[in-house]
Amino acid sequence: MYRPRTFLFGRPGRTTAALLAVAAVATLGLTGCSNNDKPVGPVAADTPLPVEVPAGTKLVLADQSERLQQVLRISGELDKLPFKAEFANFVGGPAILEAFRAEAADVAWVGDVPPIHALIAGQDVPIVAAYQTSPAALKLAVAPGKSVSTLADLKGKKIAYAEGTAQQAAVLRALDKAGLKTGDVQLVRLQLAEFLDAVRTAQVDVAPLIEPNVTRLLRTPGASLIPDSQTEGIYGGLGYLYARRAVTQDPAKAAATRALAAAFVRANQWVNTHQDEWARKYYVENQKVSPEDAKRIVDSLGLFTFPHLDQQLIARQQATIDAIDKAGELPKKVQAAKGFDLRYDAAITEAVTQSGAAFAPKER
Repeated sequence: MYRPRTFLFGRPGRTTAALLAVAAVATLGLTGCSNNDKPVGPVAADTPLPVEVPAGTKLVLADQSERLQQVLRISGELDKLPFKAEFANFVGGPAILEAFRAEAADVAWVGDVPPIHALIAGQDVPIVAAYQTSPAALKLAVAPGKSVSTLADLKGKKIAYAEGTAQQAAVLRALDKAGLKTGDVQLVRLQLAEFLDAVRTAQVDVAPLIEPNVTRLLRTPGASLIPDSQTEGIYGGLGYLYARRAVTQDPAKAAATRALAAAFVRANQWVNTHQDEWARKYYVENQKVSPEDAKRIVDSLGLFTFPHLDQQLIARQQATIDAIDKAGELPKKVQAAKGFDLRYDAAITEAVTQSGAAFAPKER
């Protein structure tokens, strides 16, 4: 066993600007690719996956807000990993995609849209695990002094927009639900880290936010949210672990990634059963929010579930691709099936079953 060690790219205050620059480069590079990076397609579930992790194996894990690192550490799963783990903190999927391109990261956790832009860019980073949180976790935040209470009110408004993120798909679904086109609004292209300040200072009228930024926004006098009854269905709450194909093809790293996927399930199931402790240790102590806000954040996400890597999940991902393409926001149409490595489903199934987790939310 190897005790994982961690690193971050500089102090948080210094990191943001550098990572935003990287993210901009990644976004600009989405339409270009090399022939060697072209996705090779899905790997069947019955293809053998290595399980033995040789001594000295290391994975560099791309993190956001130290969430992956902390959930593994606080749950006790970090010390059990049979490989050496290093963590690098990023802001948003585009920056992580650039790190993959530079071979500076091996595995990452992201929302459902970054894997789509990886396919568009010709980068081969297949999905190896999936997780589901509450679809109500994303909110459309309204700037102080702005009157936006329905999706129809979005017409003519300035909306924060970040390509390659789950928030991109949410905005496009919101417009489609309202019967609006992208030309009916002003899409203000920003990085995710800029969304909160942009909406609370009224540089934009509306921004899609998730916690803890929703809570932070609501501290601003006059700020509001479009009601959930209006925004139902614009966000799927789906996220992934995905890895560079070179990692999944290397026997040692593929086995380590298998162990990570299982640990990811167990760690987040621990969150499901220890929500008060998670709120205190991660949100209060690490993210520096108040205990009251921490509880609100945890409640907003609901219980984590872990979908099978199967055709049903591929269809869900394809529906998101289709929604972005319908809005004219994809440079080319891609197939979701090319972005999955189904071999990892067996490890997920075992971890879900043994930990007492669930594959899907309970029906109401």
